[in-house]
Amino acid sequence: MEPDDESAARAGASLRKGVSYSQPTPRDTALGVRILEDDPVTSASSSGSWYRYQYGASYYPQQLTPYHQHYHRGESTYFSGVGGGGGGSVALERALPEFVGDGGGEGIFRVPLRAAMHPSRPPALEVRPHPLRETQVGSFLRTLACEPRSRQLWAGSESGVRVWGLDAVFAGCGAVARRGDEESSPFRESVPVSPALCIEVDSANRLVWTGHKDGRIRSWRMDIATAPGDGGDDAPLFREALTWLAHSRTPVLSIVITSYGEIWSGSEGGVIKAWPWDVIAKSFSLTPEEKHIAALLVEKSYIDLRNNAAAVNMSSLPAADVKYMLADHCRAKVWSLTSMAFALWDARTRELLKIFGMDGQVESARLEAPVMPEQFIEEEIKVKPMKDKPQSSFTFFQKSRNALMGAAGAVCRVAKGTFVEDNQQIEVVVQAMDGTIWSGCTDGSIILWDGNGNQLQEIQHHCSSVQCIKALGERMWVGYASGTIQVMDVEGNPLAEWIGHSCPVINMVIGGSYIFSLAHHGGIRGWPLASPGPLDDILRTELSNRELSYRRLENIKMLVGTWNVGQEKASPESLWSWLGDTLYEVGLVVVGLQEVEMGAGVLAMAAAKESVGLEGSANGQWWIDSIGKTLDEGISFHRVGSRQLAGLLIAAWARKDLKPHVGDVDAAAVPCGFGRAIGNKGGVGLRIRVYDRRICFVNNHFAAHLENVSRRNADFDHIYQTMTFNKPHGSAASTTSVQLHKGVNASGNQGDEDMPDIAEADMVVFLGDFNYRLYGITYDEARDMVSQRSFDWLRERDQLQAEMKAGKVFQGMREGLIRFPPTYKFQRHQPGLAGYDSGEKKRIPAWCDRILYRDSCSVSTAECSLECPVVAAITSYEACMDVTDSDHKPVRCTFSVDIARVNEFIRRQEYGKILESNKRLSNLLQESLFVPDTIISTNNIILENQENVVLRITNDCERDKASFQILCEGQSITKQDGTKSEFLPRASFGFPLWLEVQPSVGLIEPGETMEVTVQHEDYYTQEEFVDGVLQNCWCEVTRDKEAVLLVNVTGSTSTETITHRIIVRHCCPATSAPPPINPLSITGPSIDALSSEASTKSSRKNQSNYLQRSDFKQFGSSEVHDLCPM
Repeated sequence: MEPDDESAARAGASLRKGVSYSQPTPRDTALGVRILEDDPVTSASSSGSWYRYQYGASYYPQQLTPYHQHYHRGESTYFSGVGGGGGGSVALERALPEFVGDGGGEGIFRVPLRAAMHPSRPPALEVRPHPLRETQVGSFLRTLACEPRSRQLWAGSESGVRVWGLDAVFAGCGAVARRGDEESSPFRESVPVSPALCIEVDSANRLVWTGHKDGRIRSWRMDIATAPGDGGDDAPLFREALTWLAHSRTPVLSIVITSYGEIWSGSEGGVIKAWPWDVIAKSFSLTPEEKHIAALLVEKSYIDLRNNAAAVNMSSLPAADVKYMLADHCRAKVWSLTSMAFALWDARTRELLKIFGMDGQVESARLEAPVMPEQFIEEEIKVKPMKDKPQSSFTFFQKSRNALMGAAGAVCRVAKGTFVEDNQQIEVVVQAMDGTIWSGCTDGSIILWDGNGNQLQEIQHHCSSVQCIKALGERMWVGYASGTIQVMDVEGNPLAEWIGHSCPVINMVIGGSYIFSLAHHGGIRGWPLASPGPLDDILRTELSNRELSYRRLENIKMLVGTWNVGQEKASPESLWSWLGDTLYEVGLVVVGLQEVEMGAGVLAMAAAKESVGLEGSANGQWWIDSIGKTLDEGISFHRVGSRQLAGLLIAAWARKDLKPHVGDVDAAAVPCGFGRAIGNKGGVGLRIRVYDRRICFVNNHFAAHLENVSRRNADFDHIYQTMTFNKPHGSAASTTSVQLHKGVNASGNQGDEDMPDIAEADMVVFLGDFNYRLYGITYDEARDMVSQRSFDWLRERDQLQAEMKAGKVFQGMREGLIRFPPTYKFQRHQPGLAGYDSGEKKRIPAWCDRILYRDSCSVSTAECSLECPVVAAITSYEACMDVTDSDHKPVRCTFSVDIARVNEFIRRQEYGKILESNKRLSNLLQESLFVPDTIISTNNIILENQENVVLRITNDCERDKASFQILCEGQSITKQDGTKSEFLPRASFGFPLWLEVQPSVGLIEPGETMEVTVQHEDYYTQEEFVDGVLQNCWCEVTRDKEAVLLVNVTGSTSTETITHRIIVRHCCPATSAPPPINPLSITGPSIDALSSEASTKSSRKNQSNYLQRSDFKQFGSSEVHDLCPM
């Protein structure tokens, strides 16, 4: 469960009722603890004053859960306690009384509300729960695809591909699960290959195609998922069916299957290649022993579309990376996209139709030279002669002229104001079922286009970057970098939205009755397509009622230490005195240092490093290494993260047995020095995920001097409100990060929201040299009170507690009862209390070094639960007075922390049980499978000569819109001996080149009729390419042919499909003859031949043989041939 995922809607959420501290709390009663409300607080003070136990700025006692504790919930017994010292005794410890500051529970200081089930979003099906980032290094999931008929969910990762069987999604992952997938649904994984960057599903041939970073295209057979493994390390791995090198030096950035069953791939530099399906199909017919020959056959068959387009049109095709491609199945076109421009292609002829920018203006001013095919580039690099390829060679002056003209064109566009700002770059493009094209941008806007590249409208509902869009029926789902998922209609009107993940939603696919979202951290969730609706309420209620079955309680011990080291280096004995005494009892150690190094040069260097994304220093590394030796780093403890800002340093270590549950470490730094830019004062922080809960640790150094109270308060406010956590510099996951735009922080919260990163954490610990002093007291009075250990009298003059009581700083945060002498200021290397500053300034002793916290409870006695998932108590709070290396004494604080988490495997099983057992839910799910009734005008079409036939599809439903897609199940050609060839499908049920069907995708209003034109092309050109160069082409006489069209009709709440099958026949007249075209045998790319090919594109639109309306009325749904659900 993600930390932010349980954030309950703040509106309408009720706070817990206050608990009287004079009565036993439910938790105390359950543990059999006697409330000692009259027990005095141990103190050496002669005054003997005790603190009132009430909520507000005062102390109160808190009952502590022991380190090892058995929690009995329902019928199960759970054992908790990781990272402790060995004993198994259950001994109740008494927590220290705590001082609580006023102002908590309001605004940005209110405790984030949690719940077992999020009340303001649909209950999610956790296919793959959020894995720890550290477990995914080299294997992050980056793309997603789904095949509804096979009920398979495919994902491309940095190490290959994996597949989930949706029918087995409620099963466990096995006993030997891969780390990070312990609670995932069962899946199978491929052999390790290069990172998969894009993915396409070929339902016709039951293949999945992936493009990879090494420039290869690979295909995977869906049949391998018929017997899914458990996703464990011992699960069998599957191999690709066919692979070839598509781009020799560059990655395959995008891949698409066109309406005619061809595979197109895009790469860097604007390179686009088309791979003819006939060659690929022939390669599949070869034996496994001939796999190398098959790959070589496909590698040589590509068509270089960029060079062909430039040779024919001399168009200004951008040389930028082709990051996205889209098949417009409605009009048989292909869209290729760079970050700032579109190119529109004819899928049948591969002709470049149009190039235009995001503003819709056609790019025609700039002339770019064609890029030479990769083989020619290699030969040019090797200085080989290219006399046989004159068309691909350009002189230096020609290239210079083209570059200058391109620069001039850019200047012209800037002068005209047509340049689009960098913050509006294209992130995704999809086609809605009504045929419009949707493009999502980094500024949160969505631009709608018609099929010819004309801008229709621009809509914007969020300022967060659009990462993905998915369409089904009359609905559109949009995923944002903020983690929000929004539902719209095809006109762009918002219908619903919710926070789907705590980080960017990078991909979405639809399968069955769910839309699956892939988060940037690698988690996958399924959301009902019918959401929001009554189905969500039932699931939410049922899952909440079963909370005890999937809730788990854990307990950890934490040691937090702070020390202003005064630019000194500590001895091993000092470090052991500070940290070593309690190491055997804790699982997590967090240390904050101040003044690791100071000076104008150091501060200037640190500021320069921060500006270029660097941090750290030799002194900082010495401290990290020295503390690591004290903690026995590498054996007992493992460092999980660190951050340095000039003299400020924070670092964290986790015990070996706790380390598997600790991760997703993010770092932050906020300077508060001169101009809020210099790091001599400020804060550094770490945000750590422990048992699926986020804990923030912030090390601070506030403004000095007695009179600067307001400045110190302002430093806290600045750090609290502006600290934004990001992955540490140089982290393993940094190379896979998604660029966030326009005020979106790394945790996925939108910048326009008022809640800082720190406020969203389940627990926050502030530590450091806060520099608050004692006021209204002289140096001698302070020394006398310290010698008498009258700490309660001194606390009344503590600036920090006074400011907290007034609600001016650390609002709602808590501090343990201070029972140690003031930690500042001492003379170095002088032991005992006699070491206080006795020089000329005689600084008044003060508790400058402090540790404060808040957990996720709004009241002090709340039990640990999914509503209050982190409950902490201070077990010790002390200073190490024997350490004399600095003018400050080190301070340490130990916490006992109870954490409530969700076992996602158990909750997913409960989810499945609810779907099976709840009758009302079953009825709603059955209703969501509704497909509108449709009528087609004919199930048999005969084409003669060059005629058009209009196929009419009528939506016979009076309530819902019907969406349709027309595919080609296969084609057969009559041979010379009169026999028919086998019906063979092209990729993704693409059309044969002799058949045009438009529109092949559409959305039909209730009671309306859609007219589809079916047209035959008498003669078509066959081509043969080798290494992107046209080698042979001929015009073939069309013979009698037959194709089977599938009209798939779906609704908007599931992929349930009703299919109409239509037979299309073409009878070739005996008098027809081909035009006199001689076969070409070409050894190099001929521009004249390509131009001739483009000019033969048929543009004729003859009068169609329309069926009369009276004939159309005779057809009914009962007469449809082969009406079958898919």
